Amino acid sequence: MKLYVYCVAEKIDPPAEPASGISGARADVLDLEGFSLLVSEFAGDTIPVTRDNVMAHAAVVRSILNETTPLPLRFGTVSDEQRLRSYLASHRQALEAQLAHVRGCVEMGVKIIWNTDQPDVDSSSDGPGARFLKEKQLRTGRAREVGAWLHEQLRPLLKDEQVSLAPTEKLIIAAAHLVDRDAIGKYRDQLAEARKLRQELHFLVSGPWPPYSFSNIDLEFKTRFGVS
Repeated sequence: MKLYVYCVAEKIDPPAEPASGISGARADVLDLEGFSLLVSEFAGDTIPVTRDNVMAHAAVVRSILNETTPLPLRFGTVSDEQRLRSYLASHRQALEAQLAHVRGCVEMGVKIIWNTDQPDVDSSSDGPGARFLKEKQLRTGRAREVGAWLHEQLRPLLKDEQVSLAPTEKLIIAAAHLVDRDAIGKYRDQLAEARKLRQELHFLVSGPWPPYSFSNIDLEFKTRFGVS
């Protein structure tokens, strides 16, 4: 029997009301090798990438977030019990370390947009290529500066972070922060204070979420069925 796998977690009790997963299938707790996995039976060969399926995947992972911090798997991960058991046994040390790293934490997201329509540089005398390079260089420098500033503002509250510099016309930073769930209020308060210091920046804050950005890609199953 094929199983759609949503996440790996430390041992948990089956929820009183199981979440509805891919294609409406019930998500159950499967205990293997000292871990708990959320899975649902899956009969097909491909998993359509639809809004309903993606939202169902996220809802199942989120359904245990108040109880524990799981390691979400990538959308479309399908396996069976025998291969799951083998995988968990051979990756036990790495999985235990990763679960310990995210234990008691959640992911918070911050996107920062530059609040100005003014041109970056005075490059009216340059050709299109030179103007493009100058503007890209300035935006990249700006993104790095804002990224370093944001890190310093939040550093005491961060257990880990993943930061993407995005020096486009507007978006310049996309950051994922691993934060102790007990510190979410302090995190939001500190961000609110930081925003007052940089009126030229617009902040988009999201979360708390399961730690998608901090689930090591090397821990994912190597064999996956098709995603369509």
